[in-house]
Amino acid sequence: MTFEERSIEELEAFKRERGIPETLASCHTATIGDYTVEGHVPAADIRRLLAERPAAVGLSVPRMPYGSPGMGPETEREAYDVILVGTDGSGSVFTSYAAA
Repeated sequence: MTFEERSIEELEAFKRERGIPETLASCHTATIGDYTVEGHVPAADIRRLLAERPAAVGLSVPRMPYGSPGMGPETEREAYDVILVGTDGSGSVFTSYAAA
């Protein structure tokens, strides 16, 4: 595992290069194999992505929803969706998390 710190401009360019559209961008970007994981994506969804191996760019949790991993207690979670980012930049719901 490696960690890189980039300027905002470099990070935005990296997200674009990896196929993350601006509308699905968030605060953190990771790569796992050929996939890009954007934002506070739950580990269970990453494991599912790697098990199912869909033809996609990766997963995104746009914004920083309260109660998503690292963003406050799950017991006070606001509703949010994990989005599967298509190779054409489209997004579809991969998993939905209801408000707690």
